[in-house]
Amino acid sequence: ADEAQPLLSPLYYLEKALAPFAQIRTARPGVVDPVQALLAEQPNIMGLADVGLAPGETFDAVSRFVEEGGTLVRFAGPRLANADDGLLPVRLRRNGRVLGGAMSWEEPKALAEFDATSPFFGLPASKDVTVQRQVLAEPDPGLADKTWARLSDGTPLVTAERRGKGLIVLFHVNADANWSNLPISGLFVEMLKRISAMAGESAPSSSERSGMVADPSAFAPMRLLDGFGALGAPGLSAQSIPPGFEGPASAEHPPGLYGSGEAFVAVQTLRPTDEISAFDFAGAGLSADVLRAGGQLDLRGPLLVFALAAFIADALIVLALAGKLRLRPLGAATAALFCLLCATAMTTGETRGESAPKSAATQRDKDAALTARLAYVISGDAHVDEISRLGLEALTQALNARTSFAPGDPVGVDPAKDELAFYPLLYWPIVASAPQPPAKTVAKVTAYMKQGGTIIFDTRDALSQRVGGAPSPEAQWLRDLTKGLDIPPLEVTPRDHVITKTFYLLDGFVGRYANGETWVEALPPEPKDQAARPVRATDSVSAIVITSNDLASAWAHDKRGQPLFPLTPGGARQREFALRGGINLVMYTLTGNYKSDQVHVRDLLERLGQ
Repeated sequence: ADEAQPLLSPLYYLEKALAPFAQIRTARPGVVDPVQALLAEQPNIMGLADVGLAPGETFDAVSRFVEEGGTLVRFAGPRLANADDGLLPVRLRRNGRVLGGAMSWEEPKALAEFDATSPFFGLPASKDVTVQRQVLAEPDPGLADKTWARLSDGTPLVTAERRGKGLIVLFHVNADANWSNLPISGLFVEMLKRISAMAGESAPSSSERSGMVADPSAFAPMRLLDGFGALGAPGLSAQSIPPGFEGPASAEHPPGLYGSGEAFVAVQTLRPTDEISAFDFAGAGLSADVLRAGGQLDLRGPLLVFALAAFIADALIVLALAGKLRLRPLGAATAALFCLLCATAMTTGETRGESAPKSAATQRDKDAALTARLAYVISGDAHVDEISRLGLEALTQALNARTSFAPGDPVGVDPAKDELAFYPLLYWPIVASAPQPPAKTVAKVTAYMKQGGTIIFDTRDALSQRVGGAPSPEAQWLRDLTKGLDIPPLEVTPRDHVITKTFYLLDGFVGRYANGETWVEALPPEPKDQAARPVRATDSVSAIVITSNDLASAWAHDKRGQPLFPLTPGGARQREFALRGGINLVMYTLTGNYKSDQVHVRDLLERLGQ
């Protein structure tokens, strides 16, 4: 989640919707695998907002969670729309559809009434809730039985499927307000409350499967009493009460308020006819006694005496240092003892400091934390790694000379061993002969990208690529790697993307070759009711950039500043534009989409002038 801009985070809307009736757990910042970290807390419901689950340890852990009775609630998004994921109730079409966009004749769709077989039956299908973008489901047999909510045109909005003892629920829109205003509506809260009420229920038998419907007349937990008698959010183990429930409270129905709004029912701990009797300790061999509270200890006298003694000692020390007080032998002995005690205390403090556990951070990590640096991924090929080092050194020199950013010397990193969080930008040259990184390393790279890092994957195969032909060995290696990465949909860098204007105005990114394409995170569709903007950007920095133009070879030069490799088609102009493209990539990584906001400066200045 983006803590600086919470309204841009889908988790913000989920937490607000679930807070009235559920205890929420979120992953700690910096966790390599937040999904497995949350599963370790044994939740009843796991919510994933636009998170793809590639085959691996995390996928297997979530599968076990569902099979053993957990409820998995997923929300669509750019990543999920292009993922090949098996933990979904239905098969999805690639990319989805956009309603009301510049390239669409269709208007945003409203909700249809909920079917009688849907757990949402009885909730009002507000016409104010509209959908501008959704992920479509393949029209497979049984799709209607898995659909809990649909749009006015009949396309599914919420689908679900029992898997083992658990349940998988998919919202075909994102959890924020980018695709639909459902997450900011009151209906969203009620839908999640119905799903929470079903969490932990066992899978129905074949005879009961057709009647898998939440009772709309039941009262869901609203505010429950804890062990201290305070009203709070209900736990996940609390279940709804049927109409006419008379109590008393139990583990399934804790005491508190059930229902919603003003139509709620109070469940008491005891019945009106119950009597409270004194507990009999005689059978346990114990005797009853009056509860006595501990008395107060008055320390005013000792503290005043200590303060007075400290004042006298301070005055004597000052007089002794000024030579106005002669210490007798006893006084000298006392002073020596005092100095000895002070020295002992200092020695003990130093010993404790020395015995403190050393930090696991290496000296290079400390240097990288103090001085920003560019980094390249060590490929295992000494020649390629040397080109990467020389190329990033040349780019670092250009950044120092042309911009206010003064990075330190670039370093090579091993994603399996080194900490990546200290480096805002990683240059990763693809070597087809290198082995694929293990699953833990891939998870570490995914966490780095989700936490704000940007990786430039350079396949360096622009001359060997063929349109419509088989992928090159480098491109195939990268495809195999990205199967385990949770990445958004990509597109060839458009000319109006903010990455082409962060420092220099560019049409594209060239390197040793100029015929390759550069891919970045796809921009959202431009609304047709807004004027065209000269610069467009996403809400965050693209975590991945893919090119085939061999950038480092175009940047690299020797100690005399002479280029090391010829360019294709060649020329000093191409080398200069390659260097400018590298500067733009670095500035984009550091500054994000601020350049796209500059288009509002004129309007802001006019408003301030008024």
